[in-house]
Amino acid sequence: MTIEVVRMGPPWAEPVAALWTREFGSTRVASNGLLHDLLALPTLVALHDDAFAGAVAYRFDGDAGCEVVGLASTVPAVGAGTALLEAVAAEAASVGCQRAWLVTTNDNLGALRFYQLRGWRLAALRVDEVTRARATLKPEIPARGVDAIPIQDEIELELPLA
Repeated sequence: MTIEVVRMGPPWAEPVAALWTREFGSTRVASNGLLHDLLALPTLVALHDDAFAGAVAYRFDGDAGCEVVGLASTVPAVGAGTALLEAVAAEAASVGCQRAWLVTTNDNLGALRFYQLRGWRLAALRVDEVTRARATLKPEIPARGVDAIPIQDEIELELPLA
C-alpha cells in the first residue's frame, strides 16, 4: 500500500468537489475573514494504491507564506493527509516561503492533534472569527461541530519552512 501525490487533473475533479462538500458543507471555505473557492485553488491529490484518497488545496499569500486552505482524506490512517501536507510544505519551501499555515476551528480537536503531531505549532487564536464568517461570508457553517461543541473561533497553526 503506497501513497502517491499528484497534481489535480480532470479525473479527480468530481471526487475532489464531493470531498470538499462532504467535509466543509460546500466547496467554499472561510478563513481569516476571507472566503475561498477550493475549486479555484491549486490542488494536490493523494492516491492510495491508485485510488483517490484525499486532497489538499492551498494558496500562496505573499510574505505570509503558503496557506493550506483545505485538507481532507477519504481513507483514515493510511498516510494520505501526511503525504499531502508534506508535498505542500515542499512546494512552498521550493518557491521561498518561510512558513506554511492553516486555519481550523475550535471544535476540531482531531485536526489539532493531527497537525501538532506533524510539527505544526499553534500560532494564533481569532476569537469569534467563525461567528463573524457565518454571519457575513458563509451562512452554511454549522453552529455546532465535533461532539456538539459550538463552532466560534479560528485557530491558526503554522509550520516554519526555513
